[in-house]
Amino acid sequence: MEKPVITQAMIDAYDEYTHLTLDRRGFMEKLTKLAGSGAAAAAIAPMLAASQARAALTEDNDARLQTQAVTFSAPKGEIKAYLAQPKNPAGPLPGVIVIHENRGLNPHIQDVTRRLALEGFMALAPDFLSPLGGTPQDEDKARQMFTTLDMAETVQNAVAAQTWLAGHKGGNGKVGAVGFCWGGGLVNQLAVASPTLGAGVAYYGMQPKADQVAKIKAPLMLHYAGLDERIDAGIPAYRKALEENGKSFEIFIYDGVNHAFNNDTSEARYDKKAADLAWSRTIAFLKTHLDG
Repeated sequence: MEKPVITQAMIDAYDEYTHLTLDRRGFMEKLTKLAGSGAAAAAIAPMLAASQARAALTEDNDARLQTQAVTFSAPKGEIKAYLAQPKNPAGPLPGVIVIHENRGLNPHIQDVTRRLALEGFMALAPDFLSPLGGTPQDEDKARQMFTTLDMAETVQNAVAAQTWLAGHKGGNGKVGAVGFCWGGGLVNQLAVASPTLGAGVAYYGMQPKADQVAKIKAPLMLHYAGLDERIDAGIPAYRKALEENGKSFEIFIYDGVNHAFNNDTSEARYDKKAADLAWSRTIAFLKTHLDG
């Protein structure tokens, strides 16, 4: 059987399903029409989705790293998290909060957290679904849970993560944040809420309101996908507000790639060239602002 052809319309339908109003049944009906048959749609759907079965880029038992499940205190309870750091660091480590997509703290985000640890950071990935019992195995259920989160409380949980990581043994006290999709939006909100955030990197994240931008103190690096019309619609207003308020920021738009281009577990949307370039920029940016 030949590999199915995935069109932009199919990718857009998946984005509508995972981020907007389309439910699973509506998505499959739309995909069936686009693919020409139910069998073709059934073959294409897994290629659009993120697959936990795809191999991680780092091993969870990498001998160079120390990883562990931890909890930290937030204003309304304990938050579960995954912590990764070099096993034998040469000195105090800069900290980075890794903020997951709207699938929760899953193996892919743990993999990204280990990648940051291998770059010399103390990386903490909180499970922001902890107030609702934690990230479930069912991604559809996880996405639904995000619609019921109290966002004001969630931002304060992110601030609590920064506080915990800044004071953690072996750290240098400086903390940045990197987030993807929903997590990119939360990085922006954390930058608004925390005047002590050392740096923020948002991958295709929802922008804050223009009147919130004046509160931002952290330097920002903002990565966007050129085909991501939904999120990209907010770029002009955000750029204008950042410029008018004299903020330190960089915006990169990667032409011809889709939302979630960094997620290597999504066969149809992952773009290695864009992901590698954005990652190299991210690591250099975080080291510039958090080392020392």
